[in-house]
Amino acid sequence: MTIIDACPTRDQDHVHKAIREIVKKMNIDLVEPEKTMAKSTCCGDSFYGVLPAEDVKKQMEKKASEMPLNDVVVYCVSCSKSIFIGKKQPRYLIDLLFNETTVPKTYEPDEWHNELSQYIEAH
Repeated sequence: MTIIDACPTRDQDHVHKAIREIVKKMNIDLVEPEKTMAKSTCCGDSFYGVLPAEDVKKQMEKKASEMPLNDVVVYCVSCSKSIFIGKKQPRYLIDLLFNETTVPKTYEPDEWHNELSQYIEAH
């Protein structure tokens, strides 16, 4: 599998190491993408609200195309949606721990951000 690092963790080397240690303990061999850890770039979701949703999806597809393998370990919900939109298979870390398939229920940017806003308002 390969891995996408969430942009909020770009300067969090301890997070990168911890995630990789967990994956290693699950006997998963990682093929690192070219832009990884501190050099990782956004999955495209941070462009939401700045660019039209269709352009956000193009950014997501671009990021997914940088992944060297189809199965992509993710630990960020937005990254999982981005990888899915980019036609790769997101493998959310928690799903891997419980041997579950990652299936994003809501992944279209407008729907996802609306759902997220409603959750934030309710909680």
